[in-house]
Amino acid sequence: MGRRILAILAAAVIAFVGAALVLVYARGADARAVAAASPTTVYVTNEVIPAGTSMKDAVRLGQMGQTEVASAAKPVGALETIDDTNGALVALTDIAPGQYVLGAAFGEVPLGEKALQVASGKLAVSVQLNDPARVGTFVTPGSFLTVFMTYQLKNLDASEEAQVFNEEEIQGTSILLDNVKVIAMGDASLTPAQATPEEGEEGASQQETPTFLVTLEVSPEQAARLVHGINNYTLYAGLRGSELDVDPDLSVNDLTMLEDDVR
Repeated sequence: MGRRILAILAAAVIAFVGAALVLVYARGADARAVAAASPTTVYVTNEVIPAGTSMKDAVRLGQMGQTEVASAAKPVGALETIDDTNGALVALTDIAPGQYVLGAAFGEVPLGEKALQVASGKLAVSVQLNDPARVGTFVTPGSFLTVFMTYQLKNLDASEEAQVFNEEEIQGTSILLDNVKVIAMGDASLTPAQATPEEGEEGASQQETPTFLVTLEVSPEQAARLVHGINNYTLYAGLRGSELDVDPDLSVNDLTMLEDDVR
């Protein structure tokens, strides 16, 4: 009876050791297979990348992401890294979802006969800005902007206090639109330009600053706000950086600015 128990125990130990050796071998085989495949990181599209979208913005918006493939299966020219040397390049044409991203799909200027690429369900609205108001020459198609508006604060009451307040012409600035995409740049106006004052006339110096058209891709609701802002307020643009959270209620005016100075 004792010998039978010992034999059973010995068989159990041998079976356990054998299973452990098989598991170790299998793991080693997997590691060797992965090492032999030499995996490399490439980018794939998660959704359509519209023409004119920069590499860095496509990543920020989740339009493409990284995955690993065996070196032998990597497509020729697949995009492997995005850095300061290529992050500003834009998609030359629309890039369909579910495919490897090729570096050749990006360049400096979108291709094709269609001069303006507008995403489905969006509108293209052009706003005329002077050079400083559009962040100099740094804004390009594919950039994302925050648009500010400056306006005169008004009290709509019929009281004498409201009239006095309105006569003060207090200026305020707040956010008009945030995270809107630039889809085109131009130096020609879609509407007739105002007559330029003759040299020596009042306002002539204000015409020395060149103006440019910045075409934005917006929703219908944003378009209504933007058109109203264009027709009634002074607009200024800020070039957005990555991982930026802008408070839509952010605003300042002459009174709050003066309060800060007093403090």
